[in-house]
Amino acid sequence: MLLATLSFSGMHATIKHVSTDLHPFEIAFFRNFFGLVALFPFFIRHGLTPLKTNRIGLHVGRVALNIGSMLAFFYAISITPLAEVIALSFAAPIFATLLAIFIFREKVALTRWMAILFGFAGTVVILRPGYEALSLGPILALMAAMTWGSAVIIIKTLSKTDSSVTITAYMVLFMTPLSLIPALLVWEWPTWEQLAWLALVGSFGTAGHLTMNVAIKLAPTNVVMPIDFVRLIWVAIIGYFIFAEIPDIFVWIGGAMIFLSGLWIAHAENQNRKNETDSRF
Repeated sequence: MLLATLSFSGMHATIKHVSTDLHPFEIAFFRNFFGLVALFPFFIRHGLTPLKTNRIGLHVGRVALNIGSMLAFFYAISITPLAEVIALSFAAPIFATLLAIFIFREKVALTRWMAILFGFAGTVVILRPGYEALSLGPILALMAAMTWGSAVIIIKTLSKTDSSVTITAYMVLFMTPLSLIPALLVWEWPTWEQLAWLALVGSFGTAGHLTMNVAIKLAPTNVVMPIDFVRLIWVAIIGYFIFAEIPDIFVWIGGAMIFLSGLWIAHAENQNRKNETDSRF
């Protein structure tokens, strides 16, 4: 998971850099295209075995959510300080829990409701509506968190039967042609130097998803997720030294509140799974 935070932080910073010249939608396409290229060694070694699955419908549903999340997230990064976008992205587990409540009729204890409210209070701290005008970037970041939270539910379901390589392979395999459609609307041929940066975006992204999927598969969520907060530290450092961005105290406080909320939700989910397992014996 630590490798995942490094990979994703590198991807965020590279997107920010390239977006000064290219539209975020085009960057999203190349992220998927070069992400697919980065998976070629797995196909060369294992053939089409990584594509074997009995849950193609779930993969398609995950991709549909992922493409919306990616486009909104990339655009948010291009117009908003990195640390603020990442802090708001921690809201994904909160949205995932709300979806589990209303769609799957999952029963939730009072403490988890309190965690959800605490997390949303964190978003208010960051956005400070009434004190600062709500801009497009933070709104897109929250929309990305919402759709990514939905995708996480599907990833958890898929990880019970499919490998991390299979999950990642279907993501880039389907998202590459889908992301080309909005990219064509704003298309501008990149230079060779820009292509190199775009290849880095794709490589970072694929490495991040592979290592995160493996982490989720190998360890309980409440063990894995605390490490994700390191991502905010990485991007704050990168933002300061490369983009001259200084996150204010509200971003740190709100980000910590949102993250702690997600951490408590992950802990509660893990306890529920343990209780369900114990009740079977």
